Amino acid sequence: MATTTVRIPEEKRDLIKIVASIEKRDIKDILSELIDEYLARHKETLEILSRPDWVETIKAGMKASEKGEMIQWRKKKTGK
Repeated sequence: MATTTVRIPEEKRDLIKIVASIEKRDIKDILSELIDEYLARHKETLEILSRPDWVETIKAGMKASEKGEMIQWRKKKTGK
């Protein structure tokens, strides 16, 4: 496992220390859990952004929406 330095405001660090003390846990375990939760919340976004065709479709829809237009959603063909 790699080591990373993260700078956080003292107030937040102090609160994390208090929580770690109350829960009798290491700060690194709490931070790792927070990162896991953050990534889980953004998993769908990451999946969408990994598909250039979906990103282009979303951009086209946003442009059409800005002009007050609607576009027809294309049905995805199986196997492509």
